[in-house]
Amino acid sequence: MGSAGRIVSVDPPYAITGGEIVIECAGFDTREPSKCAVLIGDTEAQMVALGPRRVLAIVPETKGGRFAVRLQSGDELSEPAYISVAQKLAGDLHPVANPAFDPNDGALFVTRSGSRDEELPVTLFRIDVSGEVSEYSGDIANPTGIAFGPDGQMFVTSRFEGVVYRITAFKEAVSFARNLGVATGIAFNSDGLMHVGDRTGTIFKVNGIGEERAWTQLEPSVSAFHLAFGPDDSLYVAGPTVTSFDSIWRINPDGDIDLFYKGLGRPQGIAFDRDGNLYVAAALRGRRGIVRISPDGSDAKLVVAGVNLIGLAFSAAGEMAVVSIDSVYSLPTQIKGTLLRG
Repeated sequence: MGSAGRIVSVDPPYAITGGEIVIECAGFDTREPSKCAVLIGDTEAQMVALGPRRVLAIVPETKGGRFAVRLQSGDELSEPAYISVAQKLAGDLHPVANPAFDPNDGALFVTRSGSRDEELPVTLFRIDVSGEVSEYSGDIANPTGIAFGPDGQMFVTSRFEGVVYRITAFKEAVSFARNLGVATGIAFNSDGLMHVGDRTGTIFKVNGIGEERAWTQLEPSVSAFHLAFGPDDSLYVAGPTVTSFDSIWRINPDGDIDLFYKGLGRPQGIAFDRDGNLYVAAALRGRRGIVRISPDGSDAKLVVAGVNLIGLAFSAAGEMAVVSIDSVYSLPTQIKGTLLRG
């Protein structure tokens, strides 16, 4: 083993440009830091911490794909380890919640939400399976949550108006339900019943003709309520507050609330895989990205490194779509999402 040592592991195995990865290593000669480097592909990564057994590095700008990670000490390079870096699909957006895959054709929908009261000409975008981005609708002020109902119909919340809109086949936004407060998260349970989160604390149930009723109450959120139904048909809720030690709440079908997981920094968009693991855009023990929580809530682990992440969604083909405060990315994780809508 030469002076560049040996890479033991790269954690996490997936990353988005700007995310921080941890490289566990052995025998890395760091006595002359100026001669040490981390290479991701052929690009030198910024190092934020350097030691003979652990290196922290920032993933540089790339086109996305699977890249070799190597340590360099002087003229010597380590044997490679590998990391998958997300491909950027689109920028100049402003998502504030999860994107959503159309179950009918696999297209991905994402918002340009804008700040409160801001009027934008186009607020909803469609990205087809080939990656082509097209303008879809500008009829919704401050669109936030997106979800598809059991029949494949798309619904979008407007936090400015407190309205859920139904999007027609002609790309028109038609008011479906009103009086929903600062309407943010939206999800459907296994019976096809819509649930909407008002970030001031109320979770609403909305029936098939758009009639709303307050169902239960949580602590208010500083940004949005993010909703997803689990395999147990309980509703899971993330709503960042002013604390740095936030929780994921679980509400069973009877409306009883319990704490599912505590210890996340600013948890936002959430989604389940088919094994019952919950994925959250959040920080865990000071590390930011996408966190995976085990089905029983006993264990959490960072699986995607990234900064300023807002939400995620899984495609039927195993693609993870991740949105930041201004962009949308694709990662071929081969993780299959839940069959439940929302």
